[in-house]
Amino acid sequence: MQIRPRRNRKSPAIRNMVRETRLDIAQLVYPFFLVDGKGIQNEITSMPGNYRWSIDQLLKEIESCIGYGIQQYALFPAVEEQLKDRIASYSYAEDNFYLDAIQEIKKAFPQIVLITDVAMDPYSSDGHDGIVKNGEIENDATLPILAKMAIAQAEAGADIVAPSDMMDGRVGYLRNELDEAGYSQTSIMSYTAKYASAFYGPFRDALDSAPKAGDKKSYQMDPANKREAFIEADLDTAEGADFLMVKPATFYLDVIHALKESYSLPIAAYNVSGECAMLMAACEKGYLNYETAMPEMLTSIARAGADIILTYFAKDYAKMNAAR
Repeated sequence: MQIRPRRNRKSPAIRNMVRETRLDIAQLVYPFFLVDGKGIQNEITSMPGNYRWSIDQLLKEIESCIGYGIQQYALFPAVEEQLKDRIASYSYAEDNFYLDAIQEIKKAFPQIVLITDVAMDPYSSDGHDGIVKNGEIENDATLPILAKMAIAQAEAGADIVAPSDMMDGRVGYLRNELDEAGYSQTSIMSYTAKYASAFYGPFRDALDSAPKAGDKKSYQMDPANKREAFIEADLDTAEGADFLMVKPATFYLDVIHALKESYSLPIAAYNVSGECAMLMAACEKGYLNYETAMPEMLTSIARAGADIILTYFAKDYAKMNAAR
C-alpha cells in the first residue's frame, strides 16, 4: 500500500500537528443565570455544576473564569413572579437588577465581552417571547418592547445584544432603534435558527420562564426544517445582524454547517442546557468519561462550522486546558 492514512495517526505529536479542528477558549461563551439579592449561589438541580448567582457572587466567579482565559459571557435573568406582567415592563425599568448587574460587571471587568438576552419571556407573566392576545403571539406589537429592552441593555454597557425571541423583523427594528439612540457600536447576535426544541427544559427551570399556556412552536422553528434556516439567515443578514446563531447545537450540526458554508458572518451555536444535562448525567452514571466526552462534544460543534460556542462547559474546558 502506497497510501497509509495511519502514518498520520501514529503518535500524539503527529496527530496534534495534522489536527483539522482546533478548539480555542476564545471561541467559548460562558452563560450565567442571575438573580436579585446577595450571597446567593444556588445550584440548578437539572444542571449540576451550574448556579443561580447574585451579582456579588457572580463577580467573584467571573474573576475566577478570567484567570482561566475566558473573556466572553452571556447573562440571563431569573425574575421574581411579582415583577412580571404581560408587556414585560420590568425588562427596561430603571430599578431592574439585571441592568444594574450589567453595569457592575462592565465596570469591574471592562475588557470582557458581555452578551445580553433580548426576549420577553423572563419578564412576561405569560412566559412567552411576545405579547399574547387571544391566545396568539402578536409579532409587530412585540418589537417596540424588545427595542426598549435592547436600548436599556446597551446603555448599561452590553457589548452584544442577542434577540432570542424569533419575532419576524426584530433584527432590523433593533438595529434602527439602537442606532437612533446612539448605540451604533452595540452588536447584534441574532438567534437566527432557534428551534422549538425539547432540550431547553433545564434552562427554563433555571429561569422559571416556561410558557404558562401553549408552546412556542408558532415562532420558533420546526426541528424538521433545514431550508427554512436560510430564509431566517437571509433576513437577519439584510437587517444588520453581526452574528448568526443556531440553537440547539449538537442536534443541529447540519444547520450550523449549512450556514457556515453560505454566509460570511460569524456563526454562533448554543450548546443548550438539555444537551449538557444529558452528557453530565451519562458521565455521573459512569456510562461516559467526562474528560473525553465533553471536549468531543464541543469539538464536533466547532468542526461543523461554529466560530463561537455558548456552552455551560466553558470553565471546565478552560480548566482542563490549563492543566495540560
